Amino acid sequence: MTVPLYQAKAEFFRTLGHPARIRVLELLSERDHAVHELLAAIEIEPSNLSQQLAVLRRAGLVAQRREGSEVVYSVSVPEVRDLLLAARVILRTLIDGQDQLKKDLRPVARTRR
Repeated sequence: MTVPLYQAKAEFFRTLGHPARIRVLELLSERDHAVHELLAAIEIEPSNLSQQLAVLRRAGLVAQRREGSEVVYSVSVPEVRDLLLAARVILRTLIDGQDQLKKDLRPVARTRR
């Protein structure tokens, strides 16, 4: 049985639904990182990072390799960079819209009668 596209997209976005996973993808979009580098850049317990990396691996978004005694991670789908950039642009647009709404909601100066 084939999964509808909208359902597959929802599952994909659920995979991205944890702040640590987003941060890992941001870092890996810049360059490959060893696990100890990810731990230094993200305030997270090692066991939690391991769980988040496993979720990203199972989804096929990251790959791992051994370099000597280190495990190094990389983005396995380069388009993830484009998705993260698109999210940034969308958030900026939403925030700009909220700023305009805040301006529109400011009290109107009352005129004296």
